Amino acid sequence: MKKIILLAVLVASGAKAQTAYHHDKHEDADIPDHVMDHEKLFTMGKLDQLEVREEDSDALKGDLWFGGNRDKLWLKGEWEREDGETENAELQALYSRAVAPFWDLQMGLRHDFRLEDGPSKNWAAIGFQGLAPYFFEVDAALFVGEGGDSAMRLEAEYELLFTQRLILSPEIELDFYGQNDPATNTGSGLSDMEAGLRLRYEITRQFAPYIGVHYEKKFGEAASFARADAESVSDTTWVIGLRAWF
Repeated sequence: MKKIILLAVLVASGAKAQTAYHHDKHEDADIPDHVMDHEKLFTMGKLDQLEVREEDSDALKGDLWFGGNRDKLWLKGEWEREDGETENAELQALYSRAVAPFWDLQMGLRHDFRLEDGPSKNWAAIGFQGLAPYFFEVDAALFVGEGGDSAMRLEAEYELLFTQRLILSPEIELDFYGQNDPATNTGSGLSDMEAGLRLRYEITRQFAPYIGVHYEKKFGEAASFARADAESVSDTTWVIGLRAWF
C-alpha cells in the first residue's frame, strides 16, 4: 500500500512539473487586451538545432522575434549541409498576431535560396503557431509560390521532462506539395518527412547540449526523383548539438 501511495505522489509531482514548465513558456499569452495596449517590446532569439550529423552533414534551425505579447515580427531560418554541399536553405519573414491564448496567426514571405541543383523560389506564407492540448507545440503553414505552386508544412514537437534539466524532445515535420517539381526534387502530395528524438541537458535554461537521432524519408514522386539521382530514399543519422536562446 505504501508503494502505491508513493508511486501516485511521484506521478502527480511529474505532471505538476510538466504543466508548470509549459505554462512558464507561454505564461504571457492570455494577458488582457487593456494591459497589452501598453505592453513593452522585447527581442528573443532561439537556436532549436545547431548540430553535427553522421556522414559529414550539419544542420542549423532557429528563429528571432521582436514585439510584444500580441504583435510580433518573426524571422525563421533553416539550413542543411551534406557532403560539403548545401541541401536546403530557407528564410521566412512573418508578421504574427495573437488570436487566442497560446495561438498566433502568422503571415508573410518565405524564400528558398538557390542551390547548385535548383532555382531560388519565393512563397507567400500564412499559418498558425501555438500550443495544442497535451502541450504539443505546433507550427502549421500554407505556402503559395510563383507560378501558382502550393505547399503545406506541418511541424509538431513535445517535451518530456525526466527532471527540470533533462528533457526528451520528439518532433516531426511533414511537407506536402501541390505539384511535382524535378528542379527541387519534390513531389505532389506528401513529399518528405523528417523526424527526430533529442535528449538535452539544460546547463541553464538558455544553454542545453543534446544528443539524438534524426530520420528522413521521401515519398511518391520525390522518392522517384531521388532514385533517379542515385540518392537514398530514407536516412537515419545520430546527431550531437546545442540548443540555446537569448
